[in-house]
Amino acid sequence: MVTNIHHVGIAVASLKRSYRFWRDTLGLPLAREAEVAEQGVRAALLAAGESEIELLEPLSPETPVGRFLAKRGEGLHHVCFKTPDVGGDLAALRAKSVPLLDATPRRGLAGRIGFLHPRAGHGVLVELATPEAAETPAESPVRFKRLVIGSRVPHDTAKTYQDLFGLPEVEVNGGPRTMLGWAGGGTLLMVPAGEVGGMEGMVALSMVAPDLPPLIQRLEKAQAALLLGAGELTVEPKSSHGVHLHISRYHFP
Repeated sequence: MVTNIHHVGIAVASLKRSYRFWRDTLGLPLAREAEVAEQGVRAALLAAGESEIELLEPLSPETPVGRFLAKRGEGLHHVCFKTPDVGGDLAALRAKSVPLLDATPRRGLAGRIGFLHPRAGHGVLVELATPEAAETPAESPVRFKRLVIGSRVPHDTAKTYQDLFGLPEVEVNGGPRTMLGWAGGGTLLMVPAGEVGGMEGMVALSMVAPDLPPLIQRLEKAQAALLLGAGELTVEPKSSHGVHLHISRYHFP
């Protein structure tokens, strides 16, 4: 049904302020920005290798993203899968009685889109998108790698995503964790909620930066809160608009 992770959406209070970190400091190129009145947001897509990061600023506090910010603050909002036929996929899901927010496609920044109800994805808001034109990945010094999802029973959550979207399984070293997705198109890592402070749903974002030293210099210049390791770093959520962000030099599945 789906071919890769198109983007991960992040709710932010201000696009202008969020650009300072995601575009200017991380170096993610801006692909496009537009007001999407139907969704009540001004949104921007930033290139991150084969996938993208979408920043969502609410047009008013009464919009869905505005209410999200009021309740949870800035942070991970949704994951979007790319599909060649969003209309057909929504119809197939509806026929299976999968709870949907959109019964038919509508226009979004990513093309023709439709959202499932979070109940369908174990508390994760999932979007399906069919881009309206061919997309060529832009060069980016930092690339999307993985979205981490906390779950009470990771294997059950993974099976739901496989049944709904046909996501392939990626081999991991046993244990309670399960990974789904594509080496070149991003992966989802389902982990026990107990490993991530009891949190369920989207909990962290992993990216890859083959050339870490210039990135570290930019982060330090921006006074981002960092934890540095050998060939990796972690940006604390207070510096990355509520996102637990891990960046490594090497790309593992």
